[in-house]
Amino acid sequence: MHSQSLHPHGVFSAALTPLDAELAPDHARFIAHCRYLLEEGCDAIAMLGTTGEANSFSVSERTALLQAVIAGGIKPNQLLPGTGVAAFTETVALTRHALSVGVETVVMLPPFYYKNVSDDGVYAAYSEIIQRIANPRLRIVLYHIPQMSMQPISHALIERLRKDYPSTIVGIKDSSGDFANMTAMVERFPGFAVLTGADPLLLPLLRKGGAGCITATSNLVARDLAYVFKHFRDSDGDASLAAAQARIVKARELVSRFAQMPSLKALMAERTGHAGWQRLRPPLETLPAAQVKELLASAAAFAKAA
Repeated sequence: MHSQSLHPHGVFSAALTPLDAELAPDHARFIAHCRYLLEEGCDAIAMLGTTGEANSFSVSERTALLQAVIAGGIKPNQLLPGTGVAAFTETVALTRHALSVGVETVVMLPPFYYKNVSDDGVYAAYSEIIQRIANPRLRIVLYHIPQMSMQPISHALIERLRKDYPSTIVGIKDSSGDFANMTAMVERFPGFAVLTGADPLLLPLLRKGGAGCITATSNLVARDLAYVFKHFRDSDGDASLAAAQARIVKARELVSRFAQMPSLKALMAERTGHAGWQRLRPPLETLPAAQVKELLASAAAFAKAA
């Protein structure tokens, strides 16, 4: 990661998970995808997140995939696995496993099944997890994705967690799309790594003091995101920076026209020539053929223009 500090800075890919014919994670194809993303300029792979379909996988499937990736030569410090699940004991198990294979930074959802839970309840869950793991190496990036989890992470909660666990709670992934929320966290919590989950917001967030991104469209435009991270201090008159940002915005629009994850997977199947990339685990579904056709036509036009 770019920063020598313990806080994650850079471009992290919310990596898609390829599935085999049995709808199990395809380890070999995933390792190849991780290598591709790192070669394209990602600082690390945020595997087993929302885009990676993590909540459709069991604890054993998740630990097996993480082990396979490290055995496949991806360095533990190039990985930010998602370890937050509904049962805090399983979150503890997944996080302990990540630490045991050399990973130090994880992305952790709050427990998300019960709704209208107070900050005290969410604090108790994170606190219980940190105390049970009791490992000074652990670094947690909180995960704010209220549209999926229905469990927002408030600024008051962040303040409390940082006060009690200052070396552990190092950042947040904000997937709300609310830029004002991101900038408010940057201002209120100096040294706290605020990472956007929305690709087009990487440039404006960096200019406000943000730390980077963990995004889905990075599966397609990692090189452009890495360029923006490296050159965000350049003026808006920089044609290369403006072009990279325009491609990022266009790619995000492309994968948001229809359902995002099957769109990303359809485009990955097209890029790699492996039709298996299109598979998703139920309840998620592949795009209807007509939508795939329209998506690929738009993607081809976009590639030609770029």
